[in-house]
Amino acid sequence: MASAWAALGVSAFSFDDLRRWPDFEAPELRAWDAADTLILNEAGALLPGAEVTVIGDDYGALTLGALDRGAVSVRVHQDRLSAERALAANGDGDFRSLPLEAALLDGATLVLLRLPRSLDALDEIAALIAAHASPGVVVIAGGRIKHMTVTMNEVLGRHFGRVDVTHARQKSRCLVARQPLAGPFVEPRRKFHADLGLWVVATGGVFAGTSVDIGTRALLGVLDRVGSFQSAVDLGCGTGLLAASLARQAAAGGTEARVLATDESAAAVASTTLTMRANDLDVMVTRDDAGSRVADRSVDLVLLNPPFHTGAAVHSGVSTKLFEAASRMLRPGGELWTVFNSHLDYRPTLERTVGPTSQVERTPKFTVTLSRRR
Repeated sequence: MASAWAALGVSAFSFDDLRRWPDFEAPELRAWDAADTLILNEAGALLPGAEVTVIGDDYGALTLGALDRGAVSVRVHQDRLSAERALAANGDGDFRSLPLEAALLDGATLVLLRLPRSLDALDEIAALIAAHASPGVVVIAGGRIKHMTVTMNEVLGRHFGRVDVTHARQKSRCLVARQPLAGPFVEPRRKFHADLGLWVVATGGVFAGTSVDIGTRALLGVLDRVGSFQSAVDLGCGTGLLAASLARQAAAGGTEARVLATDESAAAVASTTLTMRANDLDVMVTRDDAGSRVADRSVDLVLLNPPFHTGAAVHSGVSTKLFEAASRMLRPGGELWTVFNSHLDYRPTLERTVGPTSQVERTPKFTVTLSRRR
């Protein structure tokens, strides 16, 4: 297996810049936003000497900002592996990256949280904090107002006796939760899809939850056209539906193909692992950034349903990175099957990056293509 990590290309920041926000006017250079600054300012005098846990830190501003403002040490969970690498690249200090489980929160007196978009993810996180943090814990959960809803207050209210709302600043706001309540553990959700003959298991933070997003469904609809293979990768596996279907299809054909499901999202990896267990399928699942640990020219087949946005912004960079990763890992003549929104003109990029590309299926919403590694 290859072990070299790709360069991050993440902008660094200084805490002088953080302190003088909003005077610093170079957003293309920032690795934080106004919500990060507001969370740190709300934490204020609570930070010195606190047992701090940070959840959802995009590039490390909350973690390193907390240390800079007096926290003794910080435990941090970031869903994306690239975010962990960005934190490591942006600075050093007494912080530990941990999974989203009890050890992340045991005895924590202060939790700094970037509010997730998913209410299921917030429910999962809030339940974990309430169960394992200190009884006196203060949770400062912030985000951009355009991404916040009143329902977030209600979700926090299930797990905390008191939830306060701060004043808005720079289009950002914080919810401050105290008095954790005893409650049940939030279990991953499960759903059986009779048309696929598969269970899907989803943790709170995974894209699409237990549903089958329409892009994945479009790619599933053409899997019977995929030829025989000895090795395959579901690149950006989500809940693992593509990998599960591919593994089952290979087993039905009597082949002993190796199937790898990989994603940089910790929530996706956890969900895919549970999906494989629920369906009794032998698929290797790894957390990796764009399959960087898959050896060059070692794979016959790659399935890819790439994201077309970063956060709230439509951006082709993630997809291009995954196309390049697929090209690197495919053997000459190997196949990349891709699904993407029909309005996105990815075919020239696939032709240039991977090789000759043909259209397999097209609807007004989605296009499926087949690219052969030149």
